[in-house]
Amino acid sequence: MLSMLVVLALASGLEAGAQATEFGVRGGVSFQTLTGQDNNGNAFSNKLAPRLHAGVNVSIPVAPNFYVRPELLYAGKGTKSPAGNQYHLNYVEVPVNVIYKTPMGSGKLILGGGPYAAFGVGGKVAFASGGEDNVKFENNVTVMEANTAYYKQTDAGVNVLGGYEFGKMSLQLNAQLGLVNIYPAFNGVQGNASLKNSGVSLSVGYKL
Repeated sequence: MLSMLVVLALASGLEAGAQATEFGVRGGVSFQTLTGQDNNGNAFSNKLAPRLHAGVNVSIPVAPNFYVRPELLYAGKGTKSPAGNQYHLNYVEVPVNVIYKTPMGSGKLILGGGPYAAFGVGGKVAFASGGEDNVKFENNVTVMEANTAYYKQTDAGVNVLGGYEFGKMSLQLNAQLGLVNIYPAFNGVQGNASLKNSGVSLSVGYKL
């Protein structure tokens, strides 16, 4: 019995090893929003806003049909407020997804998911009435800073994805749920207010 398990393990390892590491690029459009509530417990009524994302990835085989895929992306996030103000938040994002590929038709079905971490690098608020303001990233906001758009700089959450690969090209649909409250503390007090990134995206990939 033990010898059979060893043989199966070796066979699986050889089959996984026969799969090549894949390098690629991916980019597309996402529809993002910020969900949460104010300090009084009232839910925000923000709307979905279109944003762009693009970056590079590597798919590392770990078992037959399974890959670990870390990515380095520019990811635009944010939302549109009920008043029409556009909040643009720019992140450097690192998702690390486990990918499963299986033959389907003339290509391969792709399924996967995993965590992501992101770091805010800039952004702006475009007011419906005209004019703009720069976004700033701070964990704690003082009274003097309260009128500026501040957010915590670090974000993290989870992805789920599905798609189809044909030759070197692929189409991918992602859903992303932020788990970190990016609403800053006010004078050291977090309060009840919360904001979390969430969205869905459609992207095109190409294997190099």
